[in-house]
Amino acid sequence: MKILQINCVYAIGSTGKIVEDISNYCTSNGDEVLILYGRQGKNITHSVIKVSSEFEAKIHAVLSRMTGLDFSYSPLATRKAIKAIEKFKPEIVHLHCLNGHFINVYDLIKYLKSKDTPTVLTLHAEIMHTAGCEHAFDCMKWMEECHNCERIKGRLTCYFRDDAKYAYHKMQKSFAEFNNLTVVSVSDWLTNRAKLSAIFKHTNARFITIENGLDLLSFHPIALHDNPLKNHIDHSKPIVLYVTPNFLHPLKGGKYVIELARRNPKWNFIIVGYNGNGKLPENVIPISHTQSKEELSWYYNVASLTLLTSKRETFSMVCAESLACGTPIVGFEAGGPESVFVGNFAKFVEFGDVNALEKVVNDMLTQKVDIDSSLIHKRFTANRMVEAYRKLYKQIKK
Repeated sequence: MKILQINCVYAIGSTGKIVEDISNYCTSNGDEVLILYGRQGKNITHSVIKVSSEFEAKIHAVLSRMTGLDFSYSPLATRKAIKAIEKFKPEIVHLHCLNGHFINVYDLIKYLKSKDTPTVLTLHAEIMHTAGCEHAFDCMKWMEECHNCERIKGRLTCYFRDDAKYAYHKMQKSFAEFNNLTVVSVSDWLTNRAKLSAIFKHTNARFITIENGLDLLSFHPIALHDNPLKNHIDHSKPIVLYVTPNFLHPLKGGKYVIELARRNPKWNFIIVGYNGNGKLPENVIPISHTQSKEELSWYYNVASLTLLTSKRETFSMVCAESLACGTPIVGFEAGGPESVFVGNFAKFVEFGDVNALEKVVNDMLTQKVDIDSSLIHKRFTANRMVEAYRKLYKQIKK
């Protein structure tokens, strides 16, 4: 098969690594794969091409802020991507994250539709079926038509048009009558949301779920005596771990971790990804962001449980990584996680209810939770994910 993947990044971040994993697996099985990506780095090989310059991406970002349209610009990068598609002649095109100001999404979708190209669209967030919002939270306007939105509003154009409504109809028109489209979501929760969107109403799209996979060579149980952190962390108290790419982002709920730490000096807290500068409670150990999977695995293994305080997650790799290391999860209901991680090893309470969160953390710390690592590994292995995608490609090709 000839497979072409498009994503905002390659080999970095969760989606960039997923693209790399799919490519490596398909190539090892005799497929020909071309990857087009937009941000960071440069052309890596003849089969991994950066289509956007950082200069054009910056112009795209500025225009997006002025008009409220995230997907309308980057004409040079879009032309380069379409030329690459025409030259490669893929049998399958797989679209991942198209945000990041690197391509005109409307033109790309319309081009693939005009060529009747078998296309897979993986939703890692809600941005495609809402036409602009990465997470819609409690707003349900996107089901029929976004309008009067405080979040999607250009600094210039909002004075004479409803930018959210304009963007929604532009996305809806791009997908209309796309008869060779498969929409993949990373959780059943996200799949069910996507099905409700009028963006896909006039397509013959099929909807399926393929959960994310992770590197189990890095994330697995480690005996305490083999863990290099064992002598650097106080094990006389239970250890609550919190992992985040951006502690200060309000979406991630870092403030709830600090509140929980202040309330419970009898527990130690490790925050991996801390980028704040305020005074922390004495029982909090801040760790700067780490790119090392092995180091992150060590933290999961020394922890008694992992905390999730996000307002919204479509899947949560943190939960998967923690469970793969044998460490249970306690968190707020965030959408995807409570539909994916079901069992006595994962407990979720209503978002923002710190009292309920504190009680469940206490309950989890006082009871012994057995996690069958073999079942976790079987479900969340990257091999399972890439095999599912390649099986999907073959079905579509037929």
